[in-house]
Amino acid sequence: MITKETVKKILKFLGPGFLITVGFIDPGNWATNIEGGSRFGYTLLWVITLSTLILVVVQNMAAKVGIATGKSLAANIRELFPRSISTFLGITIVLACIATDVAELIGGAIGFQLLLGFPLWIGALITVFLEVFLIISQRYHRLERIIIGFLGIIALCYVAELVIVQPDWGAVASSLFIPRVSRSNIYIALGILGAVVMPHNIFLHSNVIHSREWGIDDQKKLALIKYEKIDTATALLLGWIVNSAMIVVAAKVFHGNSMVVTSIKNASQTLEPLAGPVAALLFAVALVFSGVGSSVTSSMAEVNVITGFLGKPEDSRTLLYRISTFITAIPSFVIIVFGVDTYKILILSQVVLSIQLPFTLIPLIILCRKKSIMGVFRSTTLEFILSIGISTVIICLNLFLLYTTLQGGA
Repeated sequence: MITKETVKKILKFLGPGFLITVGFIDPGNWATNIEGGSRFGYTLLWVITLSTLILVVVQNMAAKVGIATGKSLAANIRELFPRSISTFLGITIVLACIATDVAELIGGAIGFQLLLGFPLWIGALITVFLEVFLIISQRYHRLERIIIGFLGIIALCYVAELVIVQPDWGAVASSLFIPRVSRSNIYIALGILGAVVMPHNIFLHSNVIHSREWGIDDQKKLALIKYEKIDTATALLLGWIVNSAMIVVAAKVFHGNSMVVTSIKNASQTLEPLAGPVAALLFAVALVFSGVGSSVTSSMAEVNVITGFLGKPEDSRTLLYRISTFITAIPSFVIIVFGVDTYKILILSQVVLSIQLPFTLIPLIILCRKKSIMGVFRSTTLEFILSIGISTVIICLNLFLLYTTLQGGA
């Protein structure tokens, strides 16, 4: 029986998982999901389901690292791996952070352009300003509530769009669980995977989990960790719904009308005559909140990654902390100023994340399996086998992507 006290505890622990969820419904997801839905209909919905199931395993492992050691994944890698390996891993995750910022700032800029008519560079500046302001000026728990509010707005916008477009629910249901992979869709499938299972989010979860009181002994932590699992599962379920909705709307509106979508802006312009002005407005509003919200959480991850791998304290009063909130955003401005095809860059950025994933997952698996580090939180045999299987699938998909790209099939 669920008691009032249990409900209070669950509500107290809800939060960190939702910060992770905002990160995997960022504008990079919009690009891959719109591309996947408009080109292949409902076919790639199974990738969202697979990615979310992978996230449940991986994010729980990341949270356990933070709870068991009292340190983030970045700090653990720096302290426990040889310097050459930790340096290499640090470089790869910083590159992934740059790819993440490219997606989120470009997406926020496009959102402001669609909603208010601003030039892309102004929209990007506004996104960066809001991101830095929210991180530096807000207390963590207040910032957490703001981000959860953003997530709620995005979810409501897409639920409303589903009501407007009226998809084929039978086709949706089957595509959510039946895998279909081909040479023509592997590039987009891997992009969707990278857009959902984002490496910087794994680092972030291992850090923000410290915002909760876990007690001073292992038994107390073990008793409370079930609430972390509820938080993660609830948040990721919401993310699964929103990401699936993105593909469903694109499949119904664009693929169903044989429309070719070449950009997020083009998607909004095409959406209006096909689904009405309300659908286009909801699209723009959700994109703005997605860009700003996900840029905030990605900057939180970037600060932790940079300070953690350098062995510096994560102190908001330091110059390093403040620089770290925006330094990886600089390439995004270069792309915008030089007029690079933002839609293709958005999709490419998500593929970069997928290629980096093994370099985050393998250290995580190694750390979680070491009893000397994790103690009673050490991965069970089942979790270890699942995590090895997950990494193997991702590596195989990456190799398939490389092969099809070299053969001209992607």
